Amino acid sequence: MSQDRTNGNGVEEKRLRLLIDAVVDYAIYMIDPDGIITSWNAGAKRFKGYEEAEILGHHFSRFYTDEDRRAGLPQKALDTAIREGRFEGEGWRVRKDGSHFWSHVVIDPILDPTGKLLGFAKITRDLTDRKMAEETLKQSEQQFRLLVQSVTDYAIYMLDPRGHLTNWNLGAQRIKGYLPEEVIGKHFSMFYTPEDRAAGEPLRTLSIATNEGRFENKGWRVRKDGTRFLAHVVVDPIWGETGTLLGFAKITRDVTEVTQAQQALEQTREALFQAQKMQAIGQLSGGIAHDFNNLLTVILGNLEIVRKRLADDPKIVRLLDNATQGALRGVSLTQRMLAFARRQELKSEPVDLPALIQGISGLLRSSLGPSVVLETRFPQGVEPVMADVNQLELALLNLATNARDAMPNGGTITISSREAEASDGNRLSSIAGRYVCLSVSDTGLGMDEVTLASAMDPFFTTKGLGKGTGLGLSMVHGFIEQLGGRFILKSRKDHGTTAEMWLPVALEGSASARVVEQNSTPDIPRLCVLVIDDDSLVLTSTCLLLEDLGHRVISATSGRQGLELFEVNPSIDLVITDMAMPQMSGAQLADAIRRLKPDVPIILATGYAERLEGFAAGLPRLSKPFTQLNLVETIASAMK
Repeated sequence: MSQDRTNGNGVEEKRLRLLIDAVVDYAIYMIDPDGIITSWNAGAKRFKGYEEAEILGHHFSRFYTDEDRRAGLPQKALDTAIREGRFEGEGWRVRKDGSHFWSHVVIDPILDPTGKLLGFAKITRDLTDRKMAEETLKQSEQQFRLLVQSVTDYAIYMLDPRGHLTNWNLGAQRIKGYLPEEVIGKHFSMFYTPEDRAAGEPLRTLSIATNEGRFENKGWRVRKDGTRFLAHVVVDPIWGETGTLLGFAKITRDVTEVTQAQQALEQTREALFQAQKMQAIGQLSGGIAHDFNNLLTVILGNLEIVRKRLADDPKIVRLLDNATQGALRGVSLTQRMLAFARRQELKSEPVDLPALIQGISGLLRSSLGPSVVLETRFPQGVEPVMADVNQLELALLNLATNARDAMPNGGTITISSREAEASDGNRLSSIAGRYVCLSVSDTGLGMDEVTLASAMDPFFTTKGLGKGTGLGLSMVHGFIEQLGGRFILKSRKDHGTTAEMWLPVALEGSASARVVEQNSTPDIPRLCVLVIDDDSLVLTSTCLLLEDLGHRVISATSGRQGLELFEVNPSIDLVITDMAMPQMSGAQLADAIRRLKPDVPIILATGYAERLEGFAAGLPRLSKPFTQLNLVETIASAMK
């Protein structure tokens, strides 16, 4: 029976030996009490590279690094196993080829029944891959921490599940002004505005991030010094492997300057669009006014001749006068269109503003009615400004009428002036020089922002159907801009309106404008006049007016034809030519005629102001539409 037990133990030992030898993922071997290796399995051979015959009888310390051997770690491991019944640790070990691997080591003491130490069982596992992964992760985490800490354009920090800060980077310190020790451990709601805290925004932020996986928004936040900044905020929840909420990652960026820059860009784009729109409408208005001036020239000229022919019939005269008044109303409309388009003929000269206002105050008061009080406020020594007297008077009348209409129950209109240099405050920064601000203020209904934004658009009016053309303010705007000034409209609902006309100061020594009355029709000898106009109706009307005055007329429908007729008619005393003609303009024709006969008088007829260079800029102008008296006066001036 004893023999059977002995045989059985031998079989078990053999099986255990086979099992240990079959293990290749662990180095399992025995060492005696002195540390000498007494057994060696396949796993040990695979890990450490030694054959069993090479390693049996050698001390196990050869697997340690030189540093660990000098530190006595092999013996310390055995001592710990004896003292504590087990040693377990990790460290670098050395293979036969000299390469290192990271191992997990367990050493158990082997004792006989009497407690005598027989040796040690040593199990080693190669954990190099895990160690390298941990080192890589550690390095990555360190690099990430360094990266986060070095970011200064973003506030990057962590929150615990309840919203308390757990860390703080340099960007957060720069943007919000707090040092780490001032905020870590405190609730992130401290950065919100009082109104947002009262509305529960911090709690809503974390709730959305938790439930939806992310929170992103823009809002105002508060710095340590109390100033506010516009922040772009992203909050992401951080979940553990078991689905537990560990906290939140929060990234904040100060977008105040970016947002302001975007708003400024949008405003610039809107201003550019508005300028392009006004330019296009101005060109259209100028073209329409030019064509209307040609038509009105024909109508007024023919009405004038017919009236002279039928002056003895009062009924017909009344009809003609009525038709003339209608045509003159059309002239007023085209003048407003040209003023808006900045293509009217301006006679810019020094104007004494107090004297001008005093001169038209009677007309203004009679136009405003008894329920409106007119006040004027001018400081002593107001400098003269450069302006067209007639157009400035018309602009003041327009503004005063608008002010009256804005005060249906009466009120006060104040006309005043002040002087200023060009600056951002008065929107004159783009043009240098000194200006006088002539303003017309009322105590009326005022305008809301939408109405004020469109007030100077052509044909925009708040008046009823048939009560306004919508060209009054646009005319004033175009007129002031053409003078080189600025027209600024200020208004608030129920707080009245102020219209400011910034006019350039006249040069020193310039004489103020004087109105010269024309007492009599100039006496002009009979002339041979060459008339050129590509519009046959205007050409015929002009010829009829000249013939009615007793002049001999030669007509042409183009600049080329006019030049040919001038070359073959040496008796021509005067040339009247339209400015805007195809192929050869009036200015080009005038230049060609001057080369043939330098002393011949030339008059340029035009429906709007055109920029001319050279000698043509000094030629007399005949503005369309014109009357027979205008024609006589212009001819008299040209023949001097």
